[in-house]
Amino acid sequence: MKQATTARVFKDRLYQQYARIGKCLSSDKRLEILDLLSNGPKSVENLAKQTEMSIANVSRHLQILLDARLVKFNKKGTYVIYTLADPEVGNFLMSLWRICENQLADIPRIKEDFLKHYQNSQALTKDELIEKMEAGTIILLDVRPKDEFEAGHIAGAISVPIKELDHYLQNLPQHVEVAAYCRGPYCVYTAQAVEKIQREGFKAYRLEEGVHEWQMSSN
Repeated sequence: MKQATTARVFKDRLYQQYARIGKCLSSDKRLEILDLLSNGPKSVENLAKQTEMSIANVSRHLQILLDARLVKFNKKGTYVIYTLADPEVGNFLMSLWRICENQLADIPRIKEDFLKHYQNSQALTKDELIEKMEAGTIILLDVRPKDEFEAGHIAGAISVPIKELDHYLQNLPQHVEVAAYCRGPYCVYTAQAVEKIQREGFKAYRLEEGVHEWQMSSN
């Protein structure tokens, strides 16, 4: 009996620890923060701007993520810079996104509804992109902020944050095809960038894969 009780206590304690992560992830805003941090280190101010939350709210969510040891921070001058605590957290997020997409019909529907506003935005597969890049007929633009590009990017990509896209296109020969990517299949920047590029008369494609998807499919 004592041995059975000891085993029950062990299991209870173990699953209580697992539940710490589960409870931490019960907030849509915390998931968004983790997704942003998976693309590179960010200050509280940067996270507040990109999530359209107050600094106080972002700080509160970060404290919960810290308590669950999903993020860590260091100081850079007067700024506090946050990152994922471990690369495995990023891998976990990728698995979570795939599970949600497979199990929740609303997610593909939400994506489809969004892309209806960008019906001329044609997707390009990874293999198609590689073939065009090797032939030298296309350039690949990373339209994320420069700090995310510097933290990691697809080989051969050029950093052109979406706010700098208009200026970049002014000096680009019209015969060149363009592909754009950002933070993955559900990043709004890609479709917006492709629409902007097409308006300037270029043949453009969106790459659904972000850096993480690209790397995982290469392993």
